[in-house]
Amino acid sequence: MKITDNKQYKEALHRVYSLMNKGENSLTDAEAQEIEMISKAIEYYEDYILKLMPMPVTINAIVQQKAEEMDISQKQLAELFGMTPPKLSQILNGKRQPDVSFLKAVHQKLGIDGNFILELA
Repeated sequence: MKITDNKQYKEALHRVYSLMNKGENSLTDAEAQEIEMISKAIEYYEDYILKLMPMPVTINAIVQQKAEEMDISQKQLAELFGMTPPKLSQILNGKRQPDVSFLKAVHQKLGIDGNFILELA
């Protein structure tokens, strides 16, 4: 198995989690082998492919990447942040400057280090 993009990566993670949720004693031998195979593909993707991808250098890019990783829509992200979808859209598209409530939500809801946020702001 080879993972070549973020979609496949997310699908692989989901499959491993769903198998692991069955419990170790409930897995068949084939499912245990599947977990091992997928885990190796995930590890390779994380170690060799993700490291080659450039890290986002703006708060907007980081927020969008985190939302993608969490597999949530912009509307769901706005709800999580306690703001309207239009306001979030304006901030993420660079039409509006991030305000304190947005930056606080990025820190608290997405777990982004406050010092890192301050360096980018």
